[in-house]
Amino acid sequence: ALGKGSDLEKAFATVALVYNNNADPEGKLSRAETKSLLQTQFWHFIQGQENKPKYQEIISDLDEEPENKIDFEDFMMTLVMLTLMSDLLQEIKNVKTTK
Repeated sequence: ALGKGSDLEKAFATVALVYNNNADPEGKLSRAETKSLLQTQFWHFIQGQENKPKYQEIISDLDEEPENKIDFEDFMMTLVMLTLMSDLLQEIKNVKTTK
């Protein structure tokens, strides 16, 4: 859909596609599905974060209230929080690329 889009647009389109491919007909994920999706599709960012209190809080929130489902907006907020606390983000910040 965004073959000619910017890198950032393509990245967000990919996130939306992955989410939609895993969401139920109402466009939502269960908390368990959200946790599984993050652990399988976002593991480079969350790897090594297990001892951080904020990571533990995010994951424990996904383990609680399993009947409450996650919509795309909440999924994106979770993704952003995990990205901001990731050690990988620090490594990425140190990489300089030129085009």
